[in-house]
Amino acid sequence: MAAPAPEPLAAAASVAQARRALADAFRKAGLDSPELDARLLAGHVLGLSHTELTLDGARPLGDQAAHALTVLATRRLGREPIARILGFKEFWGLPLRLNEATLVPRPETETVVEAALAAIDQNGPRTRTLRIADLGTGSGALLIALLTELPNATGAGTDLSADALAAARDNAARLCVTPRAEFAIGDFGAPLTGAFDLVVSNPPYIPSGDIAALAPEVHRDPRLALDGGADGLDAYRTIAGQARALLGDGGYLVVELGIGQEQAVATLFRKAGLAPSLARPDLSGIPRALSAHIARSRHDG
Repeated sequence: MAAPAPEPLAAAASVAQARRALADAFRKAGLDSPELDARLLAGHVLGLSHTELTLDGARPLGDQAAHALTVLATRRLGREPIARILGFKEFWGLPLRLNEATLVPRPETETVVEAALAAIDQNGPRTRTLRIADLGTGSGALLIALLTELPNATGAGTDLSADALAAARDNAARLCVTPRAEFAIGDFGAPLTGAFDLVVSNPPYIPSGDIAALAPEVHRDPRLALDGGADGLDAYRTIAGQARALLGDGGYLVVELGIGQEQAVATLFRKAGLAPSLARPDLSGIPRALSAHIARSRHDG
């Protein structure tokens, strides 16, 4: 089905009029955040901040901006995510560039960062020397966010996609963590050797049969980053099997969960010799980040 086309914006229209027109078109199309989407697109085309858009509301668009904004609005009405139109997404306050091989980082994934930092805080100061692994790093979101919070940590990110790793390397360079980050192609922890103080992952966890029913915006994400196999748990099985070889003494594994997956993933981890904690909820109250460490046997000291 073809995307609905907005009314072409007139060059003489003011910035404020253009934003209202776009917001109205987005609202009629049933988009979730019409005003925000209109503001982000206008700011992107005009090179203006939120404050500047308000101050320059009476400014005429001009031919070039009117055309560019109409083109981008058409893409948004076709349910292309704003982050993909703009080419970047903010995560943990960091502007991350995206490409076709990367998942768009979502706010709920910040729960993994929170849980990981809470685990680190249990064993000492954040300034200590640490080694971090991010399995299936995509844009590098989790690894880079953690490196900005842990000033003496080094990290390794893995991904099956060379194009995703190119985006992660670019983000690490722009955000000044490159000297402390390295990246390797491979299946989750396969390219790595232990021992890590912290292993994190936002793995694919959507059951294969559920992908067709996802929102159109989510369909723009690469299937490699979405498809968790028949029951959504394939990636967790792989990670569980690799975890003991990757985790150092006192190290933690923290993974993102899909809705309703806490018990199933916790069971997989227990069978692999890990001791999971209760999952940390996201802002919607959904159990989202599951932490685990190597279980101590009764014979351990």
